[in-house]
Amino acid sequence: MSGHAILVDGKPSGPLVFDMDSPTITRGDGCFEVMRVYRGVAFEWDAHHDRLHRSAAMMDLKVPPRADLDSWVKQVAAYGPEGLIRVIIGRGAAPGQEKCVVTWHPVPSRPDTMTLFPLTAPWHSAGRPWDLAGGKTLSYGPNMAATRHAVKEGFDEALLVSDNRTVLEGPVFSVAWVYDGVWETPSLDLLILDSITRRVVLELVSNSDVPMREGRFSLDRVLDAEEVMVIGTTREVTPVVAVGEQEYQWGPVTKRLREAFVRRVRQSIDEA
Repeated sequence: MSGHAILVDGKPSGPLVFDMDSPTITRGDGCFEVMRVYRGVAFEWDAHHDRLHRSAAMMDLKVPPRADLDSWVKQVAAYGPEGLIRVIIGRGAAPGQEKCVVTWHPVPSRPDTMTLFPLTAPWHSAGRPWDLAGGKTLSYGPNMAATRHAVKEGFDEALLVSDNRTVLEGPVFSVAWVYDGVWETPSLDLLILDSITRRVVLELVSNSDVPMREGRFSLDRVLDAEEVMVIGTTREVTPVVAVGEQEYQWGPVTKRLREAFVRRVRQSIDEA
């Protein structure tokens, strides 16, 4: 393998990156991006870079110059042909001491299908504007608690819903389903994360013969769906076989989108 597993401001580093009194450590005050590496190339890096800038602007954090980030991401991507790259912008112990960490991780093991446990997410914006709505911040504590809750209930992951049972997203992924032959997914006006993988899948659906709809949908809509899927960096397009007590088959639309996503990745990497 070549390259470095961790770069801090472009320099090789050990695992201890931020001072223990940094707000990044003590308060999760920072933003980040995670992207998949296929054959040594970071997938959709341009889109991730743009979203990183938006999140950093929300938090008054300075992002390194694009040329530097491009170089660092390329170096870390070379560490292994398959994996994940995480880019973190965090605060130092004093104002103006931001750090940029670019690190490589192996792709965690994921099941071929998933089960979801619906959970009310009172911490979620659910369409109510606030300063960091839609930003990809480091403060994922409530989402991780939702995942643990779902696992304790015997499921793989949580499905976050609002107080009025509007479907939002998963703790670390987007969700979609097929209802009466129409591919549906929660709309961004709910201030869910503007997932890069979701964008790719939206494009794939729009270029297919499958009708599509974005909007605000109740949990009952999902429970009545023919197919359900999760969409994300590590999970790509993964079929859901149960939401709560409702069970589903691995349907044809999910299968087509999985195959189309693989083709899109291959095309993107071949053109890199």
